[in-house]
This record gives sequence, C-alpha cells and structure tokens, in this order.
Amino acid sequence: MKPPSDTRHGGGRPPSGHGPGRGAGAGRPSQPGGGGPRHGQGGQASGQGRSGGQDFRGQEQRGQGQHGQGQHGQGARPQHGQGPRPPHSQGQRERDQRGPRPAGQGNEYSRPQREGGPPRQFHRQQQHDGPRQSAETPRGSLWLYGLHAVTAALANPARRLRRLLVTEEGEAALTQRLPPPWSLQPERVERGRLDHLLGRDIVHQGAALLADPLAPPSLQYVLDRPGPIVVLDQVTDPRNVGAILRSAASFGASAVIAQDRNAPEETGALAKAASGALETMPLLRAVNIARTLIALKAANVWVVGLDAGGGMLSGPALAGRRVAMVLGAEGDGLRRLTRETCDEIAGFAMQGAIGSLNVAAAAAVALYELTRKPEAPR
Repeated sequence: MKPPSDTRHGGGRPPSGHGPGRGAGAGRPSQPGGGGPRHGQGGQASGQGRSGGQDFRGQEQRGQGQHGQGQHGQGARPQHGQGPRPPHSQGQRERDQRGPRPAGQGNEYSRPQREGGPPRQFHRQQQHDGPRQSAETPRGSLWLYGLHAVTAALANPARRLRRLLVTEEGEAALTQRLPPPWSLQPERVERGRLDHLLGRDIVHQGAALLADPLAPPSLQYVLDRPGPIVVLDQVTDPRNVGAILRSAASFGASAVIAQDRNAPEETGALAKAASGALETMPLLRAVNIARTLIALKAANVWVVGLDAGGGMLSGPALAGRRVAMVLGAEGDGLRRLTRETCDEIAGFAMQGAIGSLNVAAAAAVALYELTRKPEAPR
C-alpha cells in the first residue's frame, strides 16, 4: 500500500470531497509524535487517505512505536520550516528515493496498485432496500418477491422480466395461481438461496422475480381513466405506499400520484405491500405536487386535502364531481403550499381515544367514503 507522497505543495488540487484546509492535520499545530501542517494546508496529512469513511494510514504511522517516533524514543518531529524531517521508516526512505507518485495511481476511492495484483477498490457504502448491487441484481433492476407480487408481474405484459427463482413449493403455488407457460423459464433453487439473496427477514414465499421497473404513466393517461385520484404529498414509507396502491385498486381509483424525489422508489418491499396492485394501479411520479394539483384543477378535478382540521368528508356530497384526494406525509401531514392549493380540506369523525389514523388506513377510509353510494330514499 502506497500512501500519498509528501512532496506535493499547496498549489495542487485537493482530493475530491475535501476543500482547502480540510485535510487531516491541516492548519493544526504540531503535536508530540505527529507532523506539522502540510504546505499550503490544502491536502491530507502524509500517509493518510479516506475512502468510504475508512482511514488509510501509511506504514510509517503504524510503526511509530517501533521506530522511536513521538514522545518515547528520539523525541518529537521538528516543526515545519526547522529543517528536513528524518525518514520515518524503511517505507518512507523508499518513497523518497522514488519521488512523487505519478498522477492517476490512486485517489479517494481506491488504493494504488500493489505489485502482482489488481487495485483494490473501496466504495462509499450505500443504503439499499433489498439485495445489494451484484451480478445477480444488475443496475436498474429489482427483485420482486412474494406470491401475489410475482404472480401479478408474470401476468403483466408491460413488465420486462429477467429471471425467476422458485423453490419446489413456490413453483407449485405459482402454478396454481397462474398456470404455465410463463414468459421465462423458472430456475429451481433451495430456500436458503433466496434467504441469502433477499435477506433472512424477507417473506418471499419461495418465489423471487428479477425485473425492470415499470415506466410511469402520463398525467393525461391518468385523466382518461375513471375513478378518484390519490395524491401523496411526500409519503416516504414504501409499505405505506404499497398499501395505498392496494386500497386504490380495491376501490376503483384512477391512479396514485407521488412526488418524484421525496417518495420511495419501486422496490420489492413496496410491491410486496401492494400485493399485486403495483402491476394494475398506475403510479405517476410528479416533480412538483402543487403544480400537479393545479393541472388537475384545470382538468375539472375537485382537489380535497385530507386533514383533521377540515370539515367532514362526505362521499354522497361529492358524488357529482371527479375528486383527487391528497394525503400528507407520515407525522407532518400536508405541507402549507399543498394545503393552500386544495379546493377544500376534509377529515373523518373519530369516535375513540385515538385521534388519528395511519396514512395508509386513512387512504382506505377516504376511498371507501368517496365511492360510497348514497342511500336510496325509503
């Protein structure tokens, strides 16, 4: 492992992600057993580099106790400007003889190449909902799991399918729900293989389907479909979004609209909670919720924000109108601009001691009320 050379001066470009003066030791007074500030205070301290939160230190720092550096041994290192520094170790002497490292042999994300082997890469760790990116999960694809989600995806001609992994029991259950032939050949695996691929806490029911995400529909496509429209204002839990898709499909909604940035992407957890509704209920991604509501109002859609501070939601009173129901984020509710854009604010009559509902449960109650037929006069 080659730590960065100490021969650079402050006129160089700092490593990616580190501004001037942010390198380790930059701008700090010399301490016992440690070096003074770098020239120009622009780079990282000698022998140090960072990659994905890891700290790479040169051999001279790991061997300070053996070579007598610091408080015990030959005394503290001289300050900057008081003469040349003595070599820290054999590795430092070899680097001084070789000179500075050529550009491109190591950066913030990788160590320099070792003799006789390829360079080792160190990437910043990312959060994933489901299996990590690997040869079995190509970029831009996702694993759907669970009998309902996999069966619905197999039956959806708009879904691009890649691989189908099933256990013996899972294949038998899929066959009962959707008789073959299927659009791709299943691969028989053991349950432990699916546990390792998806995670031991995932209830996959012996079936996993690798597929591409669905293409989102247009707003005009949503308007051409009958039924109420559900709009989610920064609802972030994928299981809540999946449950709302399931309720929307059950009550004949036209589509679900979610914000593009502050909403969960299509994942296996979302599809599992939707229980197959992800394949049949259009999910539109809107860049700006307030502007989307204005576009809906221009298309003669009555926008109702669901909030406890409004009047009573009445389906029969809205029977002659096309309604878009807007639900706010978990905990925070509707944002101010979203609330002001709605035509009206409405809520439920709560009888018990609990004065609120989960956003997915509130969506189910609101959809039931919107689709409730008025009672015929006796």
